[in-house]
Amino acid sequence: MSTVTPPLPYRVTAFRPETGDAVSLELQPVETALPAFLPGQFSMVHAFGVGEVPISVSAIRGRDGALVHTVREVGAVSGALCRLRPGDVLGLRGPYGTGWDLDSATGTDVLVIAGGIGLAPLRPVVHQVLDHPERYGDLRVLVGARTAGDLLYRDELESWRTSAQVEVTVDRPTPGWQGAVGVVTTLLDRAGPLGDDTRALLCGPEVMIRHTAQALLARGVPARRIQVSLERNMKCGTGHCGHCQLGPLLLCLDGPVVDYARSGPLLAVREL
Repeated sequence: MSTVTPPLPYRVTAFRPETGDAVSLELQPVETALPAFLPGQFSMVHAFGVGEVPISVSAIRGRDGALVHTVREVGAVSGALCRLRPGDVLGLRGPYGTGWDLDSATGTDVLVIAGGIGLAPLRPVVHQVLDHPERYGDLRVLVGARTAGDLLYRDELESWRTSAQVEVTVDRPTPGWQGAVGVVTTLLDRAGPLGDDTRALLCGPEVMIRHTAQALLARGVPARRIQVSLERNMKCGTGHCGHCQLGPLLLCLDGPVVDYARSGPLLAVREL
């Protein structure tokens, strides 16, 4: 029987509030670093004395093992993590799960579509494409949020505009907002022609993923070229507990990144 490895200690070296309920924690290994992460993979993040939760990496910093996790406060463990400050120590296990298949995107246009906190697992994709523009075609980033105050990485979004097309929309405009209003699928018409030479990467609420994937299919993007990142109550991270099962898939092992040719039919089954 396989055993769960104990978490390795990582120290918080930087803390950044992102929204009213989300923060980014930059982490350095105290001694030993975990193996290298791929964009899209996740850690089991341990708040000592409280518990642990799965969180995707939102940035991968160089070769020294430094990572960034963006945490939204939704429960006891995430709340404890959000209260950490530089110098505090947490535990990490990982890397777990599948990453974004960026090798298959070589030579093609990359379309990143994020809803809410779903931008966090996609941020390393944007970093990699911007760092290696010779490998990819055009980069387009479409972001949706409930309000302007719920947008992650606002300064970074602006910096991306120098090398990529970035479009942002909100569900509910607040005073001073002068951008687009509506769900993220309304931005697809701004993305220009799409088709077989486009690789689309999606992360956000499941209903957003379903509607966005269907809109992409209608615009000629094949299901095999659409990747989605899914979360379904991951608990152990090792495929033992079954909490994250989606039909025949265990998302902590077979996901969280799955192509839509495989995941689309499963997401269409009510209450699966």
